[in-house]
Amino acid sequence: MMRPAKRFFRVIGRVLCILLAGCASARAQAVSPLPAPASQADLDVEIRSLAERLDQTQADLAESRAEVRQLRALLDQVLQRMDGRGTTAVSFAERPGQAGEGPADSSHPAAPQENQSAPQIAEDDWQVVNARLEEQNQDKVESRLKYRLKLSGIVLFNAFGVSGQVDNLDVPTTAIPRPPDTSSGSVGASLRQSILGISGFGPTILGARTSGDVQMDFFGGLPYGYGAQTSGLVRLRTARIRFDWTNTSVIAGLDAPFFSPNTPTSYLSVAVPGFASAGHLWTWTPTIRVEQRFDTSLSRFKVEAGVMDPTSYYSTSRSQRMPTPGESSRQPTYALRISANGRDDDRLYSFGLSGIYTPQSYGGETTVSGWGGTADWKIWFFKHLELRGEIFGGKGLDGFGGVPDPVVPPDDYTYYLVAPDLARITMIGGWSQLKVRVNSRSEFNFAAGTGGRNAGDLRMIAPLDPALGLLSPRNDMLFFNYVFRPRSDLVFSPEFRRLRTYQLSGAPAIANQFGLSAGFLF
Repeated sequence: MMRPAKRFFRVIGRVLCILLAGCASARAQAVSPLPAPASQADLDVEIRSLAERLDQTQADLAESRAEVRQLRALLDQVLQRMDGRGTTAVSFAERPGQAGEGPADSSHPAAPQENQSAPQIAEDDWQVVNARLEEQNQDKVESRLKYRLKLSGIVLFNAFGVSGQVDNLDVPTTAIPRPPDTSSGSVGASLRQSILGISGFGPTILGARTSGDVQMDFFGGLPYGYGAQTSGLVRLRTARIRFDWTNTSVIAGLDAPFFSPNTPTSYLSVAVPGFASAGHLWTWTPTIRVEQRFDTSLSRFKVEAGVMDPTSYYSTSRSQRMPTPGESSRQPTYALRISANGRDDDRLYSFGLSGIYTPQSYGGETTVSGWGGTADWKIWFFKHLELRGEIFGGKGLDGFGGVPDPVVPPDDYTYYLVAPDLARITMIGGWSQLKVRVNSRSEFNFAAGTGGRNAGDLRMIAPLDPALGLLSPRNDMLFFNYVFRPRSDLVFSPEFRRLRTYQLSGAPAIANQFGLSAGFLF
């Protein structure tokens, strides 16, 4: 755009100079007429000179007019492009080759020869432009250190109805037997699963990009007073610090187990992920891990290794923090995951295998060497079908979830005499989900999971503690939902789920839940 502007001012300057010269010449002739020629020959020479100068002036004017017409056509095109700037901004969101295809508009004047060929922009450049446009269209959150911050989250409203009895009305994970003279169901609504997140991006240190993020919700408990059932207390979900090199990353913080990377899709169960007590190892725990990536022509391999400090369902103090069996062992939990991941965005896949070792100490000489293994997968079929899930097996993995937790955990695990025996019982579980993506706005999800402990071993130790008589050996869950996103900031999802929780004796407890979720994302 700078070259047409320079040409415009250059042509205008030449035209003005010619016009001023002509006016000055005419004025000089009017004020001081030419002296009379000495002879007829001198008169003829003067006439020819004036005619030549007039012809030259006319030629200059004709050239100036041509340049003015050419520049006017060029300016018309520039103005039309400026008027269509909104359309151009929209085309940035399209892939190269899609924007601007088709016949040219005949109402637009032709551009000069030097501007007829449009510049070719690489795919990476288009992505950078799109990212910059999206970034500039947002209001920035400024940190004290002037580094970029990003505020995100979801305001999530859940309305639901339950038939049967469940352990938690907001997010049921197990069904419980119906006590006599109690209601056969319930209805309710909640916004406690709303999430607030902040991400920060720091400087480059030793070649690594630094960043951090934190997420909070309102599922930390129920306060006292009026309206306490629906308000909730703020709870820290995750908090991470990252150092990312080209092929290596170091991550530290409160995070989901890296050997269980997949999560079921459900807006009715966000504060506690789906299948939390039916096959999904999910508990957020302090973790330090290293990730190394190896790129090949067919796949990207990852090796992840880390140490964790998992909690324990049966050793949690309600009033103050007491050391868990894992912390009492004076060793962390060790884990290793190896995975193969697809490189094609149109056919993403991931397969992972993990090993876990978690030493535990229950006082005195009583120790348990917990261990486990997991396998996870995520596969896309035909761009519309996705299958994801995981399976696990092992002992002493109670702190990561996946199975029904013991009822009424005591405040002091030293009095829970059967805890070591419980940690030695084999655990097994898993879940899988089929996603049917109709288009960018609509998708259906069908999922099922199960998790539990060996029922025979549970019956052997149940007489040692009355609380174990209420411990479920197995819990099953299934759900299906429809997710509709009319806009990028809105989501609506009806969902149905069914829970079946087995007992050591008697028929299993069954409960159904139907809910509707509405969320605003920011």
